[in-house]
Amino acid sequence: MSETKTLHAVFDGKVLQPEGAVDLEQNVRYIVTVERKEAVGKPSLWDILREFSGTVEGSKDWSEEHDHYLYGVPKREEGHR
Repeated sequence: MSETKTLHAVFDGKVLQPEGAVDLEQNVRYIVTVERKEAVGKPSLWDILREFSGTVEGSKDWSEEHDHYLYGVPKREEGHR
C-alpha cells in the first residue's frame, strides 16, 4: 500500500525545488500532483453549491399549493387536493 506525502515546492522554470527536507527514496519513480498553494483551502464550486442545497422553509401545503405560491392563483378547495 502506498503512502501519500505532501511537500511544498517552488518551480524555477525548469524543475520543482522542495522548500524543505524530502524523505523519499532516491532513483524511485513517483507520481506528482501539482496544486497551487494559494488554492488550498478555497472551497470548490461543488462546496459552494452544497451550501445552498437542502430544504426550503415554507408553508406546510407548499407542495400541494405550489401554483398559488409561485404564480398567485387561488388556493384549491380543501376537498380537491
